[in-house]
Amino acid sequence: MYTVLVCDDDIAIQNSIKIYLENEGYNVLTASDGEECIKVAENNEVHCLILDIMMPKIDGLNAMLKIRENKNFPIILLSAKSEDTDKITGLSFGADDYVTKPFNPLELVARVKSQIRRYSTLGSMVKTDSQLITGGLVLDTKSKRVTVDGEEVHLTAREYRILEYLMQNMNVVLSSSQIYEAVWNEASFGIEKTVTVHIRNIREKIEINPKDPKYLKVVYGLGYKIEKY
Repeated sequence: MYTVLVCDDDIAIQNSIKIYLENEGYNVLTASDGEECIKVAENNEVHCLILDIMMPKIDGLNAMLKIRENKNFPIILLSAKSEDTDKITGLSFGADDYVTKPFNPLELVARVKSQIRRYSTLGSMVKTDSQLITGGLVLDTKSKRVTVDGEEVHLTAREYRILEYLMQNMNVVLSSSQIYEAVWNEASFGIEKTVTVHIRNIREKIEINPKDPKYLKVVYGLGYKIEKY
């Protein structure tokens, strides 16, 4: 049985998350401040930590820095702040994921499952020359196989080629025209809707929450990109 540590000074939120996780078969430990969180993490086998940023005694970011000195289990940050700078700060401090309050408890549980699956099955994975990897998303150019957190994703041939092209150019914004010409091998003209439909289908298959994607991002007015983690 996997153990999830939930740290939040709001007891109602803490208990709500605990109920949802226990319903999915997880063992749940709790803490109400950063200091207690560090102690529980050090004295127990934890497979995932859900950590609120704004807490008394020691805030979430500093608690995470302390925990990361000895532990490498997944950490999902909770925050009422949704600005990109806050997300970037959290991820750069060592977080694996970031969820903004208020959140859907079922989505949070899905993210926990994803992180634990990745931690338990992909932690020792060795990257080969044929693999393009960002976070838990892996595309193998030899086997033409795509997996997300260890689970295979079934793409059409066109969807695969679009994703491969984007992952070969991670963090680069590619326009609809560039994508179309690279994948369809013909001149682009009035093709924005065609590319958009394929992008939407890919998102539905690789993202936990397609409306708040982790990997396949839209840069409005410019195009699309795959973010590198």
